[in-house]
Amino acid sequence: MSDVHVDLVLDPVCPWCWLGHRYWRAAQDLVPEIPVETQLRPFQLDASIPKAGLPYQDYMKKRVGEDSQGRFKAMREHLEAAGPAAGIVFNFDEIAVRPNTMDAHRLIRWAQGQDKGEDAAEAVFKAYFEEQRDIGSSAELTAIADSIGLDATLVSELLATPRDTDTLEREERFYRSLGVAGVPCFIFNGAFAVSGAEAPEVLADAIRKAASLPPEEDA
Repeated sequence: MSDVHVDLVLDPVCPWCWLGHRYWRAAQDLVPEIPVETQLRPFQLDASIPKAGLPYQDYMKKRVGEDSQGRFKAMREHLEAAGPAAGIVFNFDEIAVRPNTMDAHRLIRWAQGQDKGEDAAEAVFKAYFEEQRDIGSSAELTAIADSIGLDATLVSELLATPRDTDTLEREERFYRSLGVAGVPCFIFNGAFAVSGAEAPEVLADAIRKAASLPPEEDA
């Protein structure tokens, strides 16, 4: 069996991504004998959001549309019911701002360089969905960086620049060109993908499948 590399494409404002990330961690615990490397990749569900963000409730009403309100309500109720089993609390009704997530993606990327990428993602998810903090705010992102042991002063200085924005935008275009249209999306060894917040058992099976691929099929 070979090691497994997974590109996990996500957006910090996607509730399914938080659930999927928790399931992904649980999946790895089911196959401890297989070394897995995870690289978090950027995806913006709506890159048109201004840097200052938009009022969340108004934005979601326009985004979903009147015809889909019932389906959207059912989805939220499903997430709120599934969350606690994964250690997640979703407080959708209390969210005030729908942020632009580029700066959050930049923080996650910088954290990955310090082997803290998944810690950063978890902290950003929690800040947004559970604590109703504006994860488009440089001040909030700097506080999150400090909470996971990053150099808060350096992060604050970097957030004031466009550092790595072009790189992340290119990466997102690349994954969209591969056909990624929704998140979370797990890409295993560049060979196959699993989309959505699948159960840990399903993701563990995907890890086993990726580990069993002959080397020539690895990307």
